[in-house]
Amino acid sequence: MAKLSAINVKFTIAVMVRRSSCTTRRKRTVVLIRQFRVATWVNGNESGQLIETCAGLLDNDEPEVCIRKEAIEETGYEVGEVRKLFELYMSPGGVTELIHFFIAEYSDNQRANAGGGVEDEDIEVLELPFSQALEMIKTGEIRDGKTVLLLNYLQTSHLMD
Repeated sequence: MAKLSAINVKFTIAVMVRRSSCTTRRKRTVVLIRQFRVATWVNGNESGQLIETCAGLLDNDEPEVCIRKEAIEETGYEVGEVRKLFELYMSPGGVTELIHFFIAEYSDNQRANAGGGVEDEDIEVLELPFSQALEMIKTGEIRDGKTVLLLNYLQTSHLMD
């Protein structure tokens, strides 16, 4: 008889944010974060730094509540409209993690603080042109799976047009 095992991870949530007003939407910018991820360092990433979307554990919150909280903690932005795109299992062969993917709009006047995460996090906030973020996937600067997926989804769905 086969033995079943899985790593049990709380549900996580991810968001990609973009400009909301007509004039700034033409800029087509996204907010990403850069932080140390030990798993990447162990696997040969010399600095351990990873560029990704803001994300976090649900901690018994509803997904939309969680992403609003994570956006302000990690990026400093109080996001506007939040739109759920889809849910995906990222590694169902051995991990129970289900990720809820969102897009949320932001503008300069929604900047509440500098971001950077909670006290044990050291997060750098990056506002990038959408085209530059897509190029960073090609060059290998962006290697986080959920971030690559969201950026490509935004492009193929024409959500940044």
